[in-house]
Amino acid sequence: MESENQQYKKMTETKIPGLIISLAIPTIISMLITSVYNMADTFFVSRLGASASGAIGIVFSLMAIIQAVGFTLGMGSGSTISRLLGEQKKEEAETIAASGFLASIVFGGLLLAFGLYYLEGLMSLLGSTATILPYACEYGRYILLAAPVMAASFVLNNLLRAEGKAALAMLGITTGGILNIILDPIFIFGMKLGISGAAIATALSQCVSFGILLSHYLRKKTILKLNLKNVAKELQTYLLIIKNGLPSFCRQGLASVSTVALNINAAVYGDAAVAAMSIVGKIFMMIFSMVIGFGQGYQPVVGYNYGAKKYGRVKEAFFFTLKVGVGIMASLGLLGFLLAGTVMEWFIANEPEVVAIGVRAFRAQCLIMPLMPLGVVCNMTFQSIGKAWTATFLSSTRQGIFFLPFIVALPKIFGMTGVEITQPAADLCNFFCCLPFALSFLKNLKQQQDNGKDGSRDDMYMLNENEGIDEAIEDEKYKYGN
Repeated sequence: MESENQQYKKMTETKIPGLIISLAIPTIISMLITSVYNMADTFFVSRLGASASGAIGIVFSLMAIIQAVGFTLGMGSGSTISRLLGEQKKEEAETIAASGFLASIVFGGLLLAFGLYYLEGLMSLLGSTATILPYACEYGRYILLAAPVMAASFVLNNLLRAEGKAALAMLGITTGGILNIILDPIFIFGMKLGISGAAIATALSQCVSFGILLSHYLRKKTILKLNLKNVAKELQTYLLIIKNGLPSFCRQGLASVSTVALNINAAVYGDAAVAAMSIVGKIFMMIFSMVIGFGQGYQPVVGYNYGAKKYGRVKEAFFFTLKVGVGIMASLGLLGFLLAGTVMEWFIANEPEVVAIGVRAFRAQCLIMPLMPLGVVCNMTFQSIGKAWTATFLSSTRQGIFFLPFIVALPKIFGMTGVEITQPAADLCNFFCCLPFALSFLKNLKQQQDNGKDGSRDDMYMLNENEGIDEAIEDEKYKYGN
């Protein structure tokens, strides 16, 4: 097991390309496995018909809400922990870790209680048609039962990555994902549980992932200790976690809202449209997970080195991650455009209307893919260095500020084609929104490097051993272009 000093040296001195790749590979594998088992649900459930397949898209919105809670607390804790470890403040980092973990279980429990009490109304609110509703309720019930475990797993995953232990995080996520894929056909068809079988498989797999992730802390395989004695009693600790996790909340929460809006507008054109857009969403998320995974390998590198005031390494990591991301998305976008029809038929070949809608939507998305990595890198950079409000704004643009008006306006103008092109249009606008922020950040970073000054940050809560966690708001402002 690496010592704390060895880990610090690794994160702040190892050559950037090799360091990011070593952290990104386990994360990419985790993301791909997660996408694969989400797609496995879609693949097997689609054999039950278009309405059942549409229910997967409806409940995906619910899962996005649970993810929003998990990622908010996980990324909020993780981004803070990376900087604290870069500043060599281990005790303060352990306080953040324990507090974020406990908060995830509490919030997950609240989602469980609320969701089960209002199950039918919630599924209708998420976009269920009358024919999809029974399937959505059947599937969503089991997902809600697993909500506390799912939220806590997202936090543990992010905590491990924050301290540079991406391989340990991968072990828990991939084991659960592979188990999900194995259990799906057994429960759905072998045990004749139908769509409930897919949900039970997902819930059980999430519990296994949680157990493995938690075991790393119990077996002391990590730098940080996860001890409930370290849970903070001060409200500002939780406000700090939530503030630094706001970009993730907006990203995941708006993903849920945008999926609901997409389902509602697609439902106007029938169950086939809902099913097609659901399948396209799952396929695209598998592709996009490559860049997200690479970016998540980049985040702890930025956090550590920004905390250690090694701004040259921050800049090098930014450009390396962006170049790799563009290369990945350009290659996969071209491949996806050419094979769109074949890919859709893998999922639901006996529904030609679903395939036709899906092909058009998928190809429109493929055209924009090379532009998307800039938004990912910008968002993750600002969140990792403590620029929570900037990161929150940028995370709100793609599926909020741009997507929501487009999903209302474009279908009225172009019909079903408007539904199909809404996400690509929002991604195009997001690229042009992120570009000036990226250029100004790099200019400001160069000034900090040349002047030998600490990086400016948003309001920060600095940790004090004797007084607990105190709020210290820095007066300096982050001025773009100055």
